[in-house]
Amino acid sequence: MSNTPDYQPPKVWTWDKASGGRFATINRPVAGPTHEKELPVGRHPLQLYSLGTPNGVKVTIMLEELLAKGHAGAEYDAWLIRIGDGDQFGSGFVEINPNSKIPALLDRSGEKPVRVFESGAILVHLAEKFGEFLPPPQDPARAEVLSWLFWQMGSAPYLGGGFGHFYAYAPSKMQYPIDRFAMEAKRQLDVLDRRLADSPYLGGEAYSIADIAVFPWYGGLVKGWLYNAAEFLDVASYKHVNRWADQVLARPAVQRGRMVNRVTGEPSSQLHERHEASDFETKTQDKLQPQG
Repeated sequence: MSNTPDYQPPKVWTWDKASGGRFATINRPVAGPTHEKELPVGRHPLQLYSLGTPNGVKVTIMLEELLAKGHAGAEYDAWLIRIGDGDQFGSGFVEINPNSKIPALLDRSGEKPVRVFESGAILVHLAEKFGEFLPPPQDPARAEVLSWLFWQMGSAPYLGGGFGHFYAYAPSKMQYPIDRFAMEAKRQLDVLDRRLADSPYLGGEAYSIADIAVFPWYGGLVKGWLYNAAEFLDVASYKHVNRWADQVLARPAVQRGRMVNRVTGEPSSQLHERHEASDFETKTQDKLQPQG
């Protein structure tokens, strides 16, 4: 096994240099805002501050699914938070999410605005608010849906911050952490594959917030969208996950949700901000960029 010499940790760790890698400029060991910046507020009941990462996409898919169900109260303004530029450390954003992570939601539909942060909490908030994609308390399927939702919340950090970081983003390749987290990523794919061999969706017969939460991470992985790691992890061998990912991706609301706050890929797939349903037709980057 090829690795650097053993590191001997000091008795007390101190932050005396940048960590290196893709996110070195924004990683820091303290919380709180770094600068004063108010957040914009649109006219809709729900204000979303996010970026089209897997965690951000969970919420935009959910909102587009609710709108597709006819819930006018789910209309939303999606504002772009560029985490590479440190937007998440502005004072306005930190007021909504003290953890300085996207996505963050401000629900202004009641007498007093309600902040909701952490993507899983936002999904539950919206599901309970509109009575969709989460079975009621008396239904045994509710426990199954919530179990898979929280499975995702607990597992994805090993996929993203573990495998994804060391395989794709770390300043140097080290065999031990790549092997360690590749093993875990494949174990997680096997967990999903075994479940989806027995059930069309993660929570059972019905599409739910469990699928909405898991799809951007593990669906994205098997579709080849994450870390350029599809061949390395042999994702094609997880047949049931692939079947499920194709089934979820076929939903029009999922296709729309994947476009919102997206800043990479084909310009026609990027809708940096979303304020009206018509924005999908008129304000994608291919429509806004100068021609020629």
